[in-house]
Amino acid sequence: MSNDVTAFWRRAQRFEESPSSGDTLRDHVLEDEQDTRGRTREQRKSFEKSPEKSPEKSSGDEEKGEQSGPPQPVGFFSNKLSKVRIEVFTLWARTTLILSVFILTVLSMYWAVLFHVEKNTSSLTVFVVDFDGRVPPFTGGTPLVGPMITQTTEMMLSAPEPHLGYDTIDPSVFGMDPLAVRQAIFDWKAYAAIIVMPNATAMLQQAVDQANTTYDPLGACQIIYVEARDQDTYYAYVLPQLSTLQTQITSKFGQMWTSMVLQNTTIPRDNLQRVPQALSPAIGFSQFNLRPFRPAVVIPAVTIGLIYLIILSFFSFAFYLPIHMKFLTTGEHPPLKFPSFIVWRWLATIIAYLFMSLAYSLISLAFQIPFANHSAPTTEVANNPEPYGKGTFVVYWMINYVGMIALGLACENVAMVIGQPWTAMWLIFWLLKHRDQRFSNCIRGSG
Repeated sequence: MSNDVTAFWRRAQRFEESPSSGDTLRDHVLEDEQDTRGRTREQRKSFEKSPEKSPEKSSGDEEKGEQSGPPQPVGFFSNKLSKVRIEVFTLWARTTLILSVFILTVLSMYWAVLFHVEKNTSSLTVFVVDFDGRVPPFTGGTPLVGPMITQTTEMMLSAPEPHLGYDTIDPSVFGMDPLAVRQAIFDWKAYAAIIVMPNATAMLQQAVDQANTTYDPLGACQIIYVEARDQDTYYAYVLPQLSTLQTQITSKFGQMWTSMVLQNTTIPRDNLQRVPQALSPAIGFSQFNLRPFRPAVVIPAVTIGLIYLIILSFFSFAFYLPIHMKFLTTGEHPPLKFPSFIVWRWLATIIAYLFMSLAYSLISLAFQIPFANHSAPTTEVANNPEPYGKGTFVVYWMINYVGMIALGLACENVAMVIGQPWTAMWLIFWLLKHRDQRFSNCIRGSG
């Protein structure tokens, strides 16, 4: 608009300078209008051209935006991934190597425990105690049963086949009392005991001499063991070999005894007809399982259930870690000091295990595992006697509680040292170490 005004004043000045030139004010006004219309058309053309340039500009912006956005996926063998491929392959190979070495070194513990188990069954000690003819009033005669049994067990020690560790012990060690032998087995001094009763030979001789029809061959010898100590070891190694030993002894002694009786013409044949058990089998073995392993629902509580308890103790660490870390996250509050943080983690873990072990223990109570039976003498056979009476459940609870603490605090310490995911390897090592102890009895022997 300022240009129009300037042009108008210029024309006015020319009009004043040359009034006689034939130009009129009307002509100048028309000329100004034409100039104004021309400039308006030029502005309209420039405005119409501007939309054509704006799409080009926006198109450039879009291309620039596409370049600054997330990168497009490429193929696995793209040159853009060459460095990443090398890094991934290196980490993959290193991790695979570590896990392979871990498998060879740690998992082999389980195989190693069972590798020489047959050769090491001699570590399962079995006491052989011969009281035959050595306790009044059965002294004075010539014992036959006791010497036969001790000779057989000593011969088995030199056999190449796997055998139990038979240990012949003088009865004076036990004060000439068979019940003391039972107490030793109950106290885990050995896995089993073979006791030859003081009247073994005397009662057998009396049976054929006097035709004692009440004679019981099973009263000659006793086998004492405690199945609840380790039911798997007993059924896999101890009891099968003891059964084989019984068969060998009764067969061998039966042949010897029958030959002696038939050669003795002073024994009336009517007596032998009245007491045939005095000839065959002549002697036998009574088995006394001082503490049977029952009921069957007890099995999870002392075997696989303990593994689950260990796993639960380990994985609870991952559940509580985000909660503990809230003390270290900076934001609305300052971070907790590291010593205070460690104390809090330990205390929180210990208190949490108290309730978790209670829940685990209540499972056994819910499935009616007996926890309130009366106690029983240690030298007598009893089913599920409870030495602590009604307090047995509390003792059972505390045992599980201490077990969880033992693993839980260890996991806390290991996690702070090696971190994740390597803590899982620690769990596997812990499980194998404690699982193998059930089988390593054959290696470590009885204690």
